This record gives sequence, structure tokens and C-alpha cells, in this order.
Amino acid sequence: MPPVAAGLVVFFASAAVLVLEILAGRLLAPYVGVTLQTYTGIIGTVLAGISLGSWYGGRLADRVDARRLLGPILVTGGILSLLTGPLVALFGAGLVGGGPAAVVLLALVGFFAPAAVLSAVTPTVAKLQLDSLGETGSVVGRLSALGAAGAIVGTFVTGFLLVAAAPTRPLIAGLGLALLVVGAVVWRRLRRQGDRARGGVALLALLAAGLSAAVGSPCDDETVYYCARVVPDRRNPSGRVLWLDTLRHSYVDLRDPERLAFSYAQVFGDVLSTLRPPGAPLDALHIGGGGFTLPRYLARTRPGSDSVVLELDPGIVEIARRDLGLRTGPHLRVRVGDARVGVRRQPDDAYDLVVGDAFGGLAVPWHLTTVEFLSQVRRTLRPDGVYVLNLIDYPPLGFARAEAATLRRVFDHVAIVAPAARLRGRLGGNFVLVASDAPIDTAGVERAGAARGGDERILSGAALDRFAGGAPVLTDDYAPVDQLLTVPY
Repeated sequence: MPPVAAGLVVFFASAAVLVLEILAGRLLAPYVGVTLQTYTGIIGTVLAGISLGSWYGGRLADRVDARRLLGPILVTGGILSLLTGPLVALFGAGLVGGGPAAVVLLALVGFFAPAAVLSAVTPTVAKLQLDSLGETGSVVGRLSALGAAGAIVGTFVTGFLLVAAAPTRPLIAGLGLALLVVGAVVWRRLRRQGDRARGGVALLALLAAGLSAAVGSPCDDETVYYCARVVPDRRNPSGRVLWLDTLRHSYVDLRDPERLAFSYAQVFGDVLSTLRPPGAPLDALHIGGGGFTLPRYLARTRPGSDSVVLELDPGIVEIARRDLGLRTGPHLRVRVGDARVGVRRQPDDAYDLVVGDAFGGLAVPWHLTTVEFLSQVRRTLRPDGVYVLNLIDYPPLGFARAEAATLRRVFDHVAIVAPAARLRGRLGGNFVLVASDAPIDTAGVERAGAARGGDERILSGAALDRFAGGAPVLTDDYAPVDQLLTVPY
């Protein structure tokens, strides 16, 4: 096999493994969400496949003529790549919302085999290239470098270009078909197998391609970051629910922006009712757009308010415009990008209100929870400005307690609002934290909640300190949010 052709095959096979690894997170997200645990399970599983494939591929190449192996390895890798979507869909339906075990199982089912098979390409090609023991080091080193280069290119091209350009399943199908084509060419050039063997493999490839095409996506829209669906509310013709991966993220009433259906959003409304005179306009910064429920609520209940929304995903903004009644303009502006960067760009003393409602799965992204980030939020607030944050946690409430302790480190006054059973650590769900350098009108928040029939309680001062207990303060150097958050699997 010519050295240039050998290098290109190794480069392509290694790139294919990393393309699959990155796309695995998007393929698994509708079933198990996107968390640190998701990526940990995927990376560990693919690395295990690479290890097994490299070891066994080399061992097999020593026992069987490598010219007979390379083409079938590439074709098999293509077939297995085409089957990732159908296999994940088949097993994922029974593992929705599962924990680490579900993540690892889905990663094993979908991606271990193709990673292992494609990783056998490098030792097989090395066997073909070795003419003498005197050149072992240079051949193995060159192929290893080309394999690493392919992995780097596959990573960058997928993460920076392909994910934004096309849905996941067509990308994986295209990769599988490319592997089939390259494998068929290599197979034919290195060894002319009988028509029966090639015919049988071609039939398997067609079946795999057919299955891949037949299995649809669980997403109505696949954005850069999420599997998104907008579901009508059967009880309210104008109601819409936005689902992102496995999380029911936002509720929007197209006809009535004042309707806040989720309990945490109602608590946000209670807090808003205590700011300035009722109905007075506010300058607000929203961290996370989602369904844009709060900006629309603020525009309706406090005419003249100005809202700036920091939303990571441009696809979510388009869905909100298309399906959720979002209308941007001078008083409602959207800035697409990471909120950590976006907050840093905001001017000092610019806002009466900052709303934190950004999620990756069930967790607030860790870099939006730390002392350093909250200090930037505080910088953007006016002296009497308020920061309200929504988070989710379950007993023993490790994350909720830690975030309360972190807010106490940054702001002079902090309160937490939730039903009594949650505050006592008996139940889990949403918690709303309120922080300001000015005294918080806790009595006003309680009155507003009682007036709408809410069952929330509010803790502040010494009671909040007891709630936080000895919880760690989160910093950029130490913010294990995914480990502190308890999830009821």
C-alpha cells in the first residue's frame, strides 16, 4: 500500500472516531440530557473502544494477512456507524432520564463497537507498511502522528462546523457511507474477494443504511446545543411548552404574556412585584432565554421596561420567534453567546434586575454559579438592584445549599424561596434565590405568593445561614455542580 494512501486511510479512520464521539453527545441528549456525566460516559466508553480496537487489531494483523483485513475493517466500521442512530433510539426509549448507568449503557450500545473497529485500522496499516524491523519506529511514529492529526481535524471540523450545519443523524449517516465507500475501494485494491463475500457485505450495508434512514429524530428541531420540541397545551389552546432535551423548560401563553404557569416563574413574579412602585419600568438582564417568558411578562406588566437577553443557542432564539411569539425590538434585545462572556460585556450599574434561568440539563452551568461570576452580576446591578436565580436540586440539596452560601459571600442580603418541604430537605424541585446589596422585601414576596395561593416559604438572614450550613462556596477553581446536584433517577 503506498505510504500516502496508507496515511490518508489512518487519518480518515481516526477522524471518524472523533466525529462519532462528539456527535454521541447530541444523539444521547434527548434520552439522558447533556451533563458532565453524559460526556464522561461517552469519552470513557469511546476510549475503551479505542484501546480494545488498537490492541486486538494489532494482534489480528499479526495472525491474518493485513491485505485481507483492512477493507473489511473499514466497511464494518461504516456499517456500525450507520447503526448508531437506530440502536440508540431502540434502547434510549427505555432509559429516558436515567443516570450514569443509562449514559454508559447507551454509549456502549451506540459507539463502543464502531470506535473499536475503526481503531483497528492503524495497527493493520502499520503491518502493511512494515518492510523490515529497521523502520518500525519511523512507520509507527508516522502513522500515530497522522492518526492524532486526523482526530484533531475531526474534532475541530465537527465541533466548529458540522454540528452547526446539519442535524446529527444525517451527519452520522454521511460518515457511515463515506467509510463504506473508502472501505470498498481499499478492499478491491488490496484483495479481490469473491462476489459472494462482497455481495453479502453490500446487503448488510444496505440494511444498515435503510435502518438509519427509517429511524426518525425525537427532536422537532435540533439546534447547536439541544434537541428541542414545542408542545401545545391540551388544556389551553394558546399555551405552548418548550422542551429542551429531557427538561420541560418553559411555558408560554401566546395570548396572555402575564400567565406564568411554572411555579418558579410565579415566584419570579412575586419578587418583581416588590421592586419599585408596581408597574414602573425596569431595566433587566436575563441570563438564558428559553421561551422568553419573563421578558414578555415584564414588557406586559411594566410597560417601557428594557430587557437584554443573553441566550447561548441561536436555534432557540429562532424557535422562540417562530413558535413562541417572541418579538425583538428596542425594548427587548437578544445577545447570542455564552452568558459568562456576555455579562462581562455589560456596563456597571446598568440594571434594576438580573434574572438567572440558564440550564444545561437539570443543572445550572457551573461557570454561572461561582463567586467570580456573581461578582460580575453584582457589578452590573444598581445599588438597589436584585438578582433572582432559578435552580433545581433534590435532597440532600448539596447544590442549593452551596449556591446559597456562594451568594452570601458576594451579596449583603440573600433569601431562598420554595415550598416548606423542599426547604426542610424532604422534597426536591425548583428553588428561587434572591440576592441584593439592598434589603430584600421578604414580607412583600410572601404576601404576593399568598395572594396567588402559593405554598412557598422564604428563608433569609440566620435561617438562610442554617439552611446553607457548612456548604462549600463555589469558585472558578472549585465548582462541582454536577456532583453536588442530586438527581432522582
